[in-house]
Amino acid sequence: MKSNDDDPFMIAHKPVEDGFPFDLETDSLADSMGLRLPNRSLYVVQGSVGAGKSLIAQRLSYGLVENDVKVLVITTELTTRGWIEQMESIGYGVTHSIREGRIMVISRYGTIAESRSDVMISDVLDSPAVAMADVIVIDAASALVPANLDANERFQFMQKLRKIASQGRSIMLCIDPDEMDGRLLHSMRSSAELVLDMKTAMIGGDLKRNIVVTRFLRAAGPVQTSIGWRVEPSMGFIVDITAVS
Repeated sequence: MKSNDDDPFMIAHKPVEDGFPFDLETDSLADSMGLRLPNRSLYVVQGSVGAGKSLIAQRLSYGLVENDVKVLVITTELTTRGWIEQMESIGYGVTHSIREGRIMVISRYGTIAESRSDVMISDVLDSPAVAMADVIVIDAASALVPANLDANERFQFMQKLRKIASQGRSIMLCIDPDEMDGRLLHSMRSSAELVLDMKTAMIGGDLKRNIVVTRFLRAAGPVQTSIGWRVEPSMGFIVDITAVS
């Protein structure tokens, strides 16, 4: 991961002291989920395959960028181009924001398909781009964490996350629990200021999706415990007000 002196993203980071706004005119997610994401924090978005981790990460990333928060996205599942095209397909165009340096997207597969299977989360966290961002989104972080860490290695990893957060930025980790050591996952959830559990259920033949807000510290507004949602092509994220509790 190389820096580029001409990249508008690579300018001095200015810590945000009152949290990161992520509201959009097109949906009411921020009104249901605390208005702002806490700064200097760790966010854990947990769910199995197909539960919607990537979609909620994309919605939050877009909302942050639209509110002038600098976001670094690391994707382990799509190429850089694929991630941008996925955002475009749900109505979240980011090309202009990339040119303006408000968001940077890095993929382990490169722009098209230069696979880097040796990239681990320590490499990601050591990238110069991390220091330039307000929020770092890693989707999926569970694919980059080494298995079978011992107690000291788990402590060192959590300490590294906390050191980055203490400098004024926040880290969003999208986690598939089937890919991770349970003890490290427990440490992450216990330490995180924000924990979102992505749930799905078949009701009447339809797949229903819910965000369960398990923890939300330092919220700036009301927090609903369960938020029903769906994504429509070209319309983006839609909060199901009949499923909000």
